[in-house]
Amino acid sequence: MAAMSSYVVLARKYRPRRFAEMVGQEHVVQALGHALASGRLHHAYLFTGTRGIGKTTVSRILAKSLNCTGADGSGGVTAEPCGVCSACTEIDADRYIDYIELDAASNRGIDDARDLIERAAYRPSVGRYKVFMIDEAHQLTKDAFNALLKTLEEPPEHLKFVLATTDPDKMLPTVLSRCLQFNLRPMAPATVRTHLERVLAAEGVPFDEGALRLLGRAARGSMRDGLSLTDQAIAYGGGRVTEPLVRAMLGSVERSRALALGSALAARDAAAVLGQLAELRERGSSAAGMLEELAQLAQLAAVQQAVPGALDNDEADAADARALAACMPADELQLVYSIALHGRGELTLMDDEYGALTMVLLRFLAFAPADAAPTAAARPGPSAESGEPGEPGEAGEAGEAGEAGASGASERPGMRPTERPRDARSAPLRSAAAPAASVPARAAAPGLPAAAQARPGVAPALSAARPTVPPATLAAAPAAAPAAAPAAAPAGANASHPAAVAAVPAEFGERWNELVCGLIEQGAVQALVRELAWSAGLLGVDGAAAPPRWRLGVEREALRTPALRDKLAAALRTVLGQPVELELVAAAPDDTPARREAACQARRQAEAEACILSDPVVRELLTQFKGARIVPGSIKPV
Repeated sequence: MAAMSSYVVLARKYRPRRFAEMVGQEHVVQALGHALASGRLHHAYLFTGTRGIGKTTVSRILAKSLNCTGADGSGGVTAEPCGVCSACTEIDADRYIDYIELDAASNRGIDDARDLIERAAYRPSVGRYKVFMIDEAHQLTKDAFNALLKTLEEPPEHLKFVLATTDPDKMLPTVLSRCLQFNLRPMAPATVRTHLERVLAAEGVPFDEGALRLLGRAARGSMRDGLSLTDQAIAYGGGRVTEPLVRAMLGSVERSRALALGSALAARDAAAVLGQLAELRERGSSAAGMLEELAQLAQLAAVQQAVPGALDNDEADAADARALAACMPADELQLVYSIALHGRGELTLMDDEYGALTMVLLRFLAFAPADAAPTAAARPGPSAESGEPGEPGEAGEAGEAGEAGASGASERPGMRPTERPRDARSAPLRSAAAPAASVPARAAAPGLPAAAQARPGVAPALSAARPTVPPATLAAAPAAAPAAAPAAAPAGANASHPAAVAAVPAEFGERWNELVCGLIEQGAVQALVRELAWSAGLLGVDGAAAPPRWRLGVEREALRTPALRDKLAAALRTVLGQPVELELVAAAPDDTPARREAACQARRQAEAEACILSDPVVRELLTQFKGARIVPGSIKPV
């Protein structure tokens, strides 16, 4: 029977044998190359860095450079070893007598150090230099280090020391000061991917770009790990390296699923989050893989938000990152990244890793925005104190909104308009106390508190009845007059709520607010379409056009897209019973459903703080205890 040839793993077969073949460590190659070419040789070298990035490889190439005799036997120290002389071939084959590799993990005591010192006294047997390479040098004991110090500092002329470690912080400072230190860097996924492409092409193994992208990320900066995973992928795929097979081997999750989960988190849609997790369980995908993909996607999306256009268009993940960046504010992206990153350590604490993953992701939903409004059911209705009957059907709608249990998420204190929360779903489906149709009507409302009457544009807790204008009337209305001048901040707002800018009632602001709340309540708009409606302001209506043309002011450029515009127009057509044409213009409208909700939030917060500060018991406690104070932000409206 013919003898079977032994297979050499890719990590050994494609180990660099010259400095020019090294990948990702150009800074080390350049420094050593210049030193060897100029003859400025140090007596001790220290190579640091994570596993599998070339520390031992650099040591072997350095030993060949020091002992190479050239193809004709007359060469000297060189930065480009010939690779054919006896020194080069024997070092590559691990049998050169003057190159000694020691593993400090198993030779770490003082007796081993003394034996090394004794061997160092002898001159090289066949080479120009004797080279001692001590791997994982940080594992040497303190006594062994101390025994080596004198030899490290003043070794014989024929001796060179090379130390390698993955943890230089554990090395004695006295040892570090005696060595010329080089830090080998972890390799970027793109660098690993490019090298794997060359290796597979040389091996004649078919592959696709998606598979190499997964392997490059899974290598985590280690070229050796990348080659080992590639060996495993070739065996797993029966001689082919394709993305589905590599994803199954690694237990990776598709980036599209991470985007779907991120979008559900951005919309604070708990049902959609649980649906994604159920599908993940059914497919048998890795829970840790999902968190890893989500963290990487959040990182790319944060880069896109910080520096628009910074992502490489050729990267397959760039489009998904831009999509997530458009629907989640920067602070929530940071929260998602942190929860996904730290949540991986919690998956092993439960027998059911999917159950642990559920709790990790629901933790994000538990952090409601700081200005989240109570549900509509918790607010006083139109006739709660005024004694006036509410608008027909309004109380019922408010009750339904309360049962929905949605929390408000409109403008936050101190945020720029472009930083408004993307989550329109978390806003009240319908305000039980929407602003009256006009300021004079509100002022004349019987039983309405004077303080509330003096706040135009702010949704008061008590509101007078107002005439109902059918949506169809709005569709046929003439073009709107210019918006009213911005109103002052709510009377109850103070310095602790600088962001609560009152909504300024524009010509069609009231009816637009009602339409948007109705669309959201019916579930007619979702995700970014819902955000577009929530943050837009109706600037004017051209009723003479066919169909009527509505001009919406939209501040965020990401929302002014034809696709979102057409989806919103389709939803309005369903509600109004007739088509409308929408025109999205770049503007910062004063009257939007989001700004109305923010103004209502600020007023209620200010009233709650005023109530606490005027309470006799609180005032007495503050007087009695001189150091006592009310913690800012601890007061929440009920």
